[in-house]
Amino acid sequence: MLFGIDSLYFWLAVIIISVAVEAFTLDLCAIWFAAGGVAALVAASCGAGATPQLLLFAVLSAVMLLLLRPFCRRFLKTGAQPTNADRIIGQTAVVSEPIDNLRETGAVRVLGKEWTARSADGGTIAAGTLVTVAEIRGVKAIVREKTEINREKE
Repeated sequence: MLFGIDSLYFWLAVIIISVAVEAFTLDLCAIWFAAGGVAALVAASCGAGATPQLLLFAVLSAVMLLLLRPFCRRFLKTGAQPTNADRIIGQTAVVSEPIDNLRETGAVRVLGKEWTARSADGGTIAAGTLVTVAEIRGVKAIVREKTEINREKE
């Protein structure tokens, strides 16, 4: 008996809850406790006492969490996914509508698409000016005016 509950039912509940948490988070944080619960469930079904069951659960879960999680995360790559919009960063664009951050106006044409644009330094940029896309904030391209030095490098 663990915590007043038959140990088989207790470990079955731990396994189910751990798998459910993992299914909702998909962060490889709870599945290791399900594995520890399986080991403790096997120990309980073999007649082990409460202390060995708890130790087996704690040790196996901790070891798997610390050793296997980084290995698995590297192969699953659950980080942020770059979008197609990221490819315009660093590209040269032409200002198609004068950029004025105070009036919240401005647009650029880059890679054949029209983007709402804002100036990175807060200044105004005239139509027809060549700019470089510095970053994307939401649906706006943040641009910097190209200098003569930058134009020579192209």
